[in-house]
Amino acid sequence: MGRSTAVLAAGAALVALCGCTVQGQDGERRSPVRIELPDGTPSPRSAPPDDRPVAPDRPAAPAVLWSRGDEGRDIRELQARLRQIAWLFDGPTGTYDDLTEQAVRGFQGKRGLPRTGRTDEVTWRQLLKMTREPGKWDLYLMGGQPADAPDARCLTGRVLCVSKTSRTLRWMIDGRTVLTVPVRFGSQYTPTREGVFSVYWKSRHHVSTLYDSPMPYAMFFSGGQAVHYSSDFAATGYAGASHGCVNVRDERAIAEMFAQVRTGDKVVVHW
Repeated sequence: MGRSTAVLAAGAALVALCGCTVQGQDGERRSPVRIELPDGTPSPRSAPPDDRPVAPDRPAAPAVLWSRGDEGRDIRELQARLRQIAWLFDGPTGTYDDLTEQAVRGFQGKRGLPRTGRTDEVTWRQLLKMTREPGKWDLYLMGGQPADAPDARCLTGRVLCVSKTSRTLRWMIDGRTVLTVPVRFGSQYTPTREGVFSVYWKSRHHVSTLYDSPMPYAMFFSGGQAVHYSSDFAATGYAGASHGCVNVRDERAIAEMFAQVRTGDKVVVHW
């Protein structure tokens, strides 16, 4: 009895180590099912499939050309084009300010573009299609253009040196520029005279008897033509014209100039 039990135990152990065959109900001998314990590393076939959707490639956002705080000639062109289609009424100033940002945002929204307020490539191409190339005085409608070199006649003494080419006035003393301001001239029907003159009369609160219009800080140099402040120039820029006078739009600057200029100082109006 004990010996039979030992033999049976040894046989069971041998089956566990080496495997054995089993006999089905039909008498056919088959291999038993082998069970393998996991070793902690799943096989590639056992890893669950990744069913997460793959995000489609998004088109790159258009490059931003200009945004708030930028300055320069390109900003002037942007502002001039926005003025052409009535999205901007001030300037051009050459500075991408809050008004420019608002105008760009409105233009973008009207055309179904993202309302960022920044001028990107798509916004710029759309604006180019709808506007014309601005001219020089569109870019400098309110002044701000660089002054050209002073005429040789301006290099000595005390001179109001007026350039029709750059539409600027330099107040100069002995060849040194003290102050530079943008100026506006008369129309083709009332042109500002050119040549060398002198200031013969100053009138702080002058009013024109011919046109019944104020001419503050007037410095007369040729008949009824004077250098003076113009509120119309300050409001509309080069969209208008004087009746022959040299208009200044910067009241603070002409007040400073008026205080310094003396009767008898030279005035040179040149191209």
